[in-house]
Amino acid sequence: MALKVYINGELLPEEEAKISVFDHGLLYGDGVFEGIRSYNGRVFKLKEHIDRLYDSAKAISLKIPMNKKEIHEAVFLTLRANNLKDSYIRLVVTRGEGKLGLEPGKCKKPQIIIITDTIELYPPKLYETGIDIVTVATVRNHFEAVNPRIKCLNYMNNILAKIESLNSGATEAVMLNIDGYVAECTGQNIFIVNKKELLTPNANSGILKGITRDVVIELAKKMGLVVREEFLTRYDLYVAEECFLTGTAAEIVPVVKIDGRTVGSGKPGPITLELLERYRELIRSPEATEAAECLESGYLRP
Repeated sequence: MALKVYINGELLPEEEAKISVFDHGLLYGDGVFEGIRSYNGRVFKLKEHIDRLYDSAKAISLKIPMNKKEIHEAVFLTLRANNLKDSYIRLVVTRGEGKLGLEPGKCKKPQIIIITDTIELYPPKLYETGIDIVTVATVRNHFEAVNPRIKCLNYMNNILAKIESLNSGATEAVMLNIDGYVAECTGQNIFIVNKKELLTPNANSGILKGITRDVVIELAKKMGLVVREEFLTRYDLYVAEECFLTGTAAEIVPVVKIDGRTVGSGKPGPITLELLERYRELIRSPEATEAAECLESGYLRP
């Protein structure tokens, strides 16, 4: 069955889902987006994702022509149309169709697009064995250039880093900020474990403040771990006992090698594995309503 795609209030078969070649999202990467997950008929952290979408839009002076409740309902409408139990949701708002040239005011109607599909960022085996990551030369965007807190459509900075990691034979890239501190990976936040403390770059390191990142921090605190958000260097990564990445699509993926250096025993560490287990329990727990936004009857057809 062909997927249905939501565009400006209309559900269209995927082969008919089109936007103008003059859309500034296509021409200039002018727009914002969110990647969201649904599990077992529930959408995980939908409120937080929608709040961040509006924050990103406000930061680039893009007025979304729907309120948050309407966006919420549109997400469920699209999920219901595709009848997907576990899915990846891509919620996109572009500046809309306009004239050639950068002036945003020439775009009169922003476009709202919702795609629901399945996703597999890494093969399942890598969650058991771990991945290798490498520091790349591409520096994370400076916060006074394109602030990484804005989840915008222009991902060239991340793409260039991803190309570097793939060319080096690594699974993922670590990006540093302009001052040489660890920022994040191409689409994931990074954590390390050392001396029973969980460490992650702080919000001023040049990171997207991830929804999954926040969930993991809360889970870690419930486990009794000391969690610190601070400036980290590559040295901190090299001496870490454990390392893992977090993201909506990636969830929690263990890291076993950094720049050719083995992390810990070379296998996913015990704290990483416990966090992964607790995270998987949380996202699939019907009782975890504080962690999952859902309609009273769910969105799946009876």
